[in-house]
This record gives sequence, structure tokens and C-alpha cells, in this order.
Amino acid sequence: MAGRKRFVAVDTLGLLWALMAVPADTQGRAGGPDLMDRLRAAVKRLEVVWGDAHFDTALTHGWVMRGWVGVVVRELVGQVGFVVQPKRWIVGRTFGWLGRSRRLSEEYERTAESSEAFIKVAMIHLMVRRLRP
Repeated sequence: MAGRKRFVAVDTLGLLWALMAVPADTQGRAGGPDLMDRLRAAVKRLEVVWGDAHFDTALTHGWVMRGWVGVVVRELVGQVGFVVQPKRWIVGRTFGWLGRSRRLSEEYERTAESSEAFIKVAMIHLMVRRLRP
């Protein structure tokens, strides 16, 4: 196993709702529908789901199976340099927060389940720090 890819579904604050750690060779199109199923198990009332172009099949899956509105955020054509794209930076910020955890800076875990568990622990740690005054 050369590494893992982490799929996350977050709210507008960047807090974790659904998570999936898979082998690094898994494409977003293949893992996205499973993430949508995990998101459905976690969140009962959901209307709009945002995703990038790699998750268009997952957004279609969410629309067909759950009735969610899927919005695909595409790269702006003709833009040179860095351009902030709507809603896409929220997930990037969440991965940045998780990357601060030394245990998650590289993939040390043998199983996907333990990798998911440490991601959840890091997110709990982040949320507890925010609760303190």
C-alpha cells in the first residue's frame, strides 16, 4: 500500500460530517457515491451538496437516490494564477487543519479504519479547542 486518499464531506464551517479513507489509486468518481451514502447516514435533512468536477457522479448519485441538489464547482476558464473558487476552499481549509496533526501529516496506519479513526480524533481535538474560551 503506497498511501491513502481521504474523502470528506464537511459543512460550511469546515466541520466533518462524513469521511472515507481509501487506497490512493481510487478515483473520485469511484469513491464519491460511497461518500454520499455515508453522508446520508450522518445527515438526515440535506438539500444542496457542493463538489468539484471529480465528484460529478457522486453528486448525480445524491440527486437520483436522495433528491439532493448537486452543484459542481468548475475551474474558471482563462484565469491566470490563483483564483479562489466558491465553496471549494472550505474542504481545503479542513485538510489544512487536519494536516497540522502530526499523526495525519503522513500515512502511518495499516488499515483504512484506523486512518479514519485518527482523522476523527484530530477533528474532535480541533472542535474541543474551539469550545474553550
